[in-house]
Amino acid sequence: MDSDPQREDGHDTSPIWVSDRPENEQTAKPSAPTPTYAPVERVPLRVLLQQPRVRRLRNRALLALAVGAVVGLLLMDWRLGATAGVIAAIGDAVYRARSNSTVPAWRRSSVAERRTEAQLRQLERRGYRTLHARAIPGTEAQIDHLVVGPTGVYAVDSEKWDKRLPVRVQMGRKLFHGPFDKKDRLNEARGEATRAAELISKVYGRQISVVPSLAIYGPPVPWKIMTIKGVDVYEGVRARRWITKRERALTETEIDRIYEIAAQVLPPRYGEG
Repeated sequence: MDSDPQREDGHDTSPIWVSDRPENEQTAKPSAPTPTYAPVERVPLRVLLQQPRVRRLRNRALLALAVGAVVGLLLMDWRLGATAGVIAAIGDAVYRARSNSTVPAWRRSSVAERRTEAQLRQLERRGYRTLHARAIPGTEAQIDHLVVGPTGVYAVDSEKWDKRLPVRVQMGRKLFHGPFDKKDRLNEARGEATRAAELISKVYGRQISVVPSLAIYGPPVPWKIMTIKGVDVYEGVRARRWITKRERALTETEIDRIYEIAAQVLPPRYGEG
């Protein structure tokens, strides 16, 4: 919104009032200055209703009313209908809160990252901690999700590929998406994890391994988990199981310390906040 909007008549300055009194009267006895007021712009109701937060509240209210009306009519009890409507509104609020990403929308590079983030959020109750969109200092590389938890440290890169093209592996060493060789992408994922491990280990004081992976969304992946050129490749929906299926390797104290170090040596790609 402009900070200095124009008036409706096209002028952007204060109005000049012309007196109909004789000029000599004006000079002999100057009148008090006429107060001017900044115009107050009213936001149209249509614009207000288009705001995301207002839309969410409106939709939640409509959902509650619809559920309440249906339940009330079916059970012939308006109190049960009102209760069902309230429960529906609460359920919608909880769902929205859980599905909301901690990474602001303008920072997200893909839907794949949001889907992986939703899986990793479910691991928090099991002692896992995650950093999203972390940069590798001195490079343009980025680790989409760095996970630190009881079973170790993991670098997960989320990939959204064209579902019309098949995913296949050749000789156990080459990954293809349709006709496209994904050698460079594997090298990037492995290099990001290796560099992250070096930075963390240097501060921690002992060797820390970071396991690299590609979580693929879109086309079906014809295997559960396959290690190709040192990178674990799997269908995106398996990200959580890929992390938790291993044996316990870190204590709570180690997890907290490694997480703190990782947050320091791997800065957020888009800054804080």
